[in-house]
Amino acid sequence: MTLNTVWAEIPMSDTAKNTKNPIRGLLTAGVRPQSTPRSTKSIINMSMGDPTVYGNLKTPVGVLEAMHKHLDSYKGHGYGPATGLNVARQALADKYSDPENGVNYTSDDTFLATGGSGAIELAMAALCGTGDSILIPRPGFTLYKTQAVSRGIDAREYDLLPENNWQADLAQMDSLIDSTTKAILINNPSNPCGSNWSKQHILDIIAIAEKHRVPIISDEMYEQLVFSGQVFYSTASLSKNVPVLTIGGLAKIHLVPGWRIGWVIVHDPINVMNSVKAALVNLCAILNGPNTTVQLAMPEIFFGDFNAAHLDFLKKTLEENARLVEKKANSIKGLRAITPQGAMYVMILFDPDVFDDSINNDSDLFHTLLWEENVEILPGDIFGLKNSMRIVIAPPKEILAEAFDRIETFCKRHYKN
Repeated sequence: MTLNTVWAEIPMSDTAKNTKNPIRGLLTAGVRPQSTPRSTKSIINMSMGDPTVYGNLKTPVGVLEAMHKHLDSYKGHGYGPATGLNVARQALADKYSDPENGVNYTSDDTFLATGGSGAIELAMAALCGTGDSILIPRPGFTLYKTQAVSRGIDAREYDLLPENNWQADLAQMDSLIDSTTKAILINNPSNPCGSNWSKQHILDIIAIAEKHRVPIISDEMYEQLVFSGQVFYSTASLSKNVPVLTIGGLAKIHLVPGWRIGWVIVHDPINVMNSVKAALVNLCAILNGPNTTVQLAMPEIFFGDFNAAHLDFLKKTLEENARLVEKKANSIKGLRAITPQGAMYVMILFDPDVFDDSINNDSDLFHTLLWEENVEILPGDIFGLKNSMRIVIAPPKEILAEAFDRIETFCKRHYKN
């Protein structure tokens, strides 16, 4: 028998084929060459949802002190339980219990994950499998769709309405649910919209979930990062008859996205989530839990007396930056910023009809702006909203101001005659 010694290309799995993160793909693909020489100006990054990029927003000293303490103890250098160390799980239960609204967590209701993205994966995989469907927002964080499609889950998108401060189209949401639907995923405050929903709007979504007996996954990564006049309402605190899986993490509020600590908290007011909690236990065992030293520090991180001052500073900084971006954008013909209410983003709509033929869509805007002015934004179509762009408002004010000076110059260069 003659052996074939020539190897053919080994194919990737179907799961890998189905797994595409559009943000990472866009930012690693390189800049599309233009006919004019590329700008030599320093690059301004308003694309990455990482508040630490420019160094103006620093991890609180109290968080660092807690980490130093537990690093020096040598007690967090080994493996921990797959679902998380009990001290961290109990800290989560203590922090997010809300007895006044009937929310009383125990450590068994909390599950540690590798960052917010890991928490999304845990929650989605615990509820949904191949052939199931899940409702996700549009525009929405790209990883929701990535996670769903990767697992063979039908991601059905409900619209967020810019003319209504990005509230969900409730009639459309209701119409998308059928017997295959295993969850409604909501994100409040929103990435990419920078919105914060009212108590009544969340109650309206809970009512739809109750009508169809569908649980809610509530991504609250930006909880409490809301601006003047706004109040944040946790979905679990409002839900009396609908189970809620709340997603959160240390990344944004405590300014440590690289520490990769996220969580899922199960609110089960009608006692129907025991199998889902067992599923979360099984799924956590795949990665055996996130960083143990950070977990040990979580009680000090959550309950340290530095938190109030830090949160006030962070919200004030982000709100001032948001107002600057909104004012600058709205002064430029062809752009319209939707007033942000929280988180660390502003969505800006643009009218392609006022620009020349080199700016026909979001992709053109992204590539040409980056090439000509070295300003990096994210095109709205990767979030599901054409003719828009997402701006991260974490950089220093002077950087944001310079960025919009460049954007204004860019727009003037490309207006139709």
